[in-house]
Amino acid sequence: MMLYLQLFYEFFKTGLFALGGGLATIPFLSQMGERYGWFTQETLADMIAISESTPGPIGVNMATYTGFTLGGIPGALIATLGLITPSIIVILIIAQFLKRFKESPLVKAVFEGIRPAVVGLILVALLGILGSSVFFVDKAMASGNLWDLFSLKTLILFVAVLIGSLKIKAHPIIWIGLSALIGFLFQF
Repeated sequence: MMLYLQLFYEFFKTGLFALGGGLATIPFLSQMGERYGWFTQETLADMIAISESTPGPIGVNMATYTGFTLGGIPGALIATLGLITPSIIVILIIAQFLKRFKESPLVKAVFEGIRPAVVGLILVALLGILGSSVFFVDKAMASGNLWDLFSLKTLILFVAVLIGSLKIKAHPIIWIGLSALIGFLFQF
């Protein structure tokens, strides 16, 4: 029962403060993993990959994944409900006042202040993902060997997909599928 309360509380906080969409939830999830030991940074990177690959919002997918991993179907429902409840409450409140304050300079100023914070949160999430999936910072720090920071295969795949996606406009599913195939082939 305590686990379910923790899941709801942590994802409620995440849903309340992770402005900017699913990627903005990643720093909150990272802290959850560290605080409760629910998952490692490597597991978080896997969660992000799975959540990005499945239909639906990434934040909801990650809440559902975490909840299911820790507490089965009830955990998945509780974590997901925790994440979406603040949005539902805020939308209901905003809908009541939106017409009245739509052109308010104060409201416009608040949203102009929030935008850079959201970009900063997403950038932190990006750096965290790079640190655990492209550059193996934890492994290099543990071993004290700078060469453990890099995996030639991973670095080549990252650069190839990055350059390819900038030059070739293909649907993200194509890039995910190609990356999965190449990752599979790298195992041999």
